[in-house]
Amino acid sequence: MARRTMSLLPQWSTRVFSVELDGAAHYFSIQERHRGEEAPRVFSKVQDHDRCYSLLVCGGDRVGRAKFYAELKEKLLRDLPPECDVSPMSSFLPNVKDSLIRGYFLKDNSGSSSPSERLLRDLIRRDPVLVCSYLKGKDGQLCQHLWSHADSQTVEMSKGYYVVPSQPPEYHPSTLNIINSDVFYSFEDACEVLKECGDIIPEATSVMELLPSRAPARSKPDFPVIVIEGLDATGKTTLTESLRDTLGATLLQSPPQCLSPLRARFDQEPPLVRRAFYALGNYITAEQVGQEGMKTPVIVDRFWHSTAAYAIATAVGGPVCNLPVEGSEVYRWPSDLLQPSLVILLTLDPEERKRRLRDRGQGKTEEEQELDHNQLFRLKVEEAYRRIIGPACVTVDASPSADQVLQQVQLLIRGKCHL
Repeated sequence: MARRTMSLLPQWSTRVFSVELDGAAHYFSIQERHRGEEAPRVFSKVQDHDRCYSLLVCGGDRVGRAKFYAELKEKLLRDLPPECDVSPMSSFLPNVKDSLIRGYFLKDNSGSSSPSERLLRDLIRRDPVLVCSYLKGKDGQLCQHLWSHADSQTVEMSKGYYVVPSQPPEYHPSTLNIINSDVFYSFEDACEVLKECGDIIPEATSVMELLPSRAPARSKPDFPVIVIEGLDATGKTTLTESLRDTLGATLLQSPPQCLSPLRARFDQEPPLVRRAFYALGNYITAEQVGQEGMKTPVIVDRFWHSTAAYAIATAVGGPVCNLPVEGSEVYRWPSDLLQPSLVILLTLDPEERKRRLRDRGQGKTEEEQELDHNQLFRLKVEEAYRRIIGPACVTVDASPSADQVLQQVQLLIRGKCHL
């Protein structure tokens, strides 16, 4: 059994398990003695002939683990019987950072466990997964059994732990691993991920060649730096171009143009790699800002706020209340990243934004499509924008005409930046 898997076992009975069903998290835990608790809700509709399993990805290096987790879902959906349901799940130590491990929960309704168990046996012999079965014991109570392989042919199951309901944790479990997994807070931490990718993602080397040798100086340039943030179709492009012309400013964007040929490749990667790529884009933009800001004011179309807000909203499942609380370190500005003089967040009524998107008729990224179809995701992105500090966003309603929005933003710039 892999070393990381072995390290989990001494704490196994203190871990909490979470299964995502229909957009809601269902929690359960395990204990050595049964005290009369009812079966957890996630098992309430399981029939006697059904079989349930959990797979947790817990071995290998972090990049390999992230890629394997993403590929495992495709394998399960492809190779399991069609009667087998696959749901995201995780295991964690409540309120303990970096304790979250991700995986999948399987409910096999096929009436025969043989095909599923053959696949699971093959997985634990070759891959960094920890497999459990959920079976009723002699007393009729549900038990969790941990699998291990004694040799290349034989799988053994541990003694059973009773499965019992668990209260939701104080903090949503996905928030435990956000730092330097979904959101990066230093140039070096984001670089380290791409360095680890070199052998399996050749394009990572191309990104490294575009980077500054170290994080650009954090000191502000001679002229003000104004960042314009907001969801797609809120008028960022129109506003940034107008500000460039009226202020005689340089217009930059994040991610920078030099990364555009690589975006499609990294958008296919798991969050760990994809987020590190976009984080490093901010440092390339910061170097450009430092150079141009010595000559003219600088307008930046999106910056770290966008990188962090989308990452946080994607990582945290469920409603807005699951986000890290206001003031959390998750919302702090990276200590080695240039700070803008002013950050404007354009907001727009959701229906008006959708209308503008339809009129544009442009292709959209997966996250932009999610904004259109998932109101909860949009609300989480907007709230994450508002909670980021150092600097915080100044909100501007983008529903009036482009000229009126420009005038309002110009007043804010004069008051804050004295331009």
